[in-house]
Formats: sequence, C-alpha cells, structure tokens
Amino acid sequence: MAFLIALINIVAWALIPLTVRKSPASQIVGMGIGASATALIIYLFTRPAFVLATWAVAFCAGALWTIGQMGQFISFKRIGVSGTIPLSAGFQLVGNSLIGVLIFGEWPSATAKVIGFIALALVVVGIVLSSKSDDPAGGNANAGNVLFLLATTIGFWIYSSFPKLISKDINPGVSGLDYLLPEMVGVLVGTTIYVLTTHSGRVYRQRATWHNALAGIEFSIGTLFYLFSVKHNGVTDAFIYSQLSSILSTFGGSSSSTNTRPTAR
Repeated sequence: MAFLIALINIVAWALIPLTVRKSPASQIVGMGIGASATALIIYLFTRPAFVLATWAVAFCAGALWTIGQMGQFISFKRIGVSGTIPLSAGFQLVGNSLIGVLIFGEWPSATAKVIGFIALALVVVGIVLSSKSDDPAGGNANAGNVLFLLATTIGFWIYSSFPKLISKDINPGVSGLDYLLPEMVGVLVGTTIYVLTTHSGRVYRQRATWHNALAGIEFSIGTLFYLFSVKHNGVTDAFIYSQLSSILSTFGGSSSSTNTRPTAR
C-alpha cells in the first residue's frame, strides 16, 4: 500500500511536463491557481481539523516551493528540459536524503547508511550523465546556470522536508489532508508575490496561464499523495520514489525537444 501511494504521486507529477506551456510566469501562476483550487475542493469535502501551527508551517513550505519551481522553469529556458530535470532531481535527491538522515534519523544503522550513500552516489552519477546532451539547442549548462538551479532548489528541500517536521514535532496525528490546503495557499501567495515583484500582472490575461492550471491540479494531487507517502515511507524514501517521475519527465522533455514550448517537472 505504501508503494501504491508513492506510485500515484509519481504519475501525477510526471504528467506536469506534458501540460505546461509558454513563459515561466504563466507556468508558475497557472500552477498556483490550479493547485489552490483543487486543494480547496478537497478541503470542502473532507473538512480536516484546523491546527494553527500546522497551517503556518505548511503555508511557509508552499510559499518556498515557489522559489524552487521558478528556478526550475527559468532553467528550462537556460539549460533545456532534458538537462534541467536530471540536475534538479539530483540536487533534490542529495539534499532531501541528507535532511532525512541527519535531521530525522532515517537510515539509522551503519549498514543502512553505507548502502544508502553508495546508492545515492550511483544515482547522482547517473543523473549527471543523463543531463549531457549532444543537441546544440539543448541549452547551456555552464557553472552559473547550474549554481542558479542549485540555489533555488533550496526551496524544494524545505517544501519536501516540512511535512516530516510537522508529523514529528508539531502535530503527530497530522495527515496529508490537514496539510494540503495551507500548503497550496502558500503556493498561490508565493506565485502572486512573484507576479507583483516582476510586474507580470498581464499573465492573468493569458490563455496559457489558465491552461497551466491543469498542471496545478496534477501538482496538487501529486502533493497530496506525496504527503501520505512521507508518513508511510519517511522523507528519504518518499522523495526517492517521487523522483521516478523525473525519469518520465526527462523522456517527455527529450521527445518534445523540437517544440519551442518549455515544459515542467
């Protein structure tokens, strides 16, 4: 059952690259609208308990997710989709694994740590190699662009690890349903702040923005099952499972490389 939950998360997030289009601003705004609307509908049907501390932490996690996702969208333009996704997945994999092991005490035995870090190193090597492209139109993965992607990935690290923080230290009985709406509201507020600071208000009038709301629905559903997966599998394993979506996204980005529209994680 735990892996089935993770599988739904994988599929939902893997669909996002096949959905989004146009500029990074329309992508992030559309996702914020779609994700928050979906979370609100789920909330109205389930009516989970309101706990202020849970809402505050979840809201911050959602807002910080915006930083990571904007960094990824911008990197699609700079590096290319099939170059960005493996690098982003690698940065997230290393960061979230270290957070899970060092902060939350996952992989408790010495044997588990040795095997885990060896496996992690092999995965990272594979991700770096898969990001190489012979296509001259594939983007420019220079040091500056890679460092920009790494810096913005910090938003993803916080977003991925906060559910475990809540369930461990703040509200042990919390479920994904308790966490989903405030997190998606944080996503919406984060995207709105981005629009206001970049003077991109016109994106709300673009058809592509509302099309990208479909990706927000996929993201919200995937996030709900990621939250369930964190509870059942732990931060490290849940995140590693979730990054199987990057394999599908990479193939999707490669197969559409002749299309000028950027795609998303």
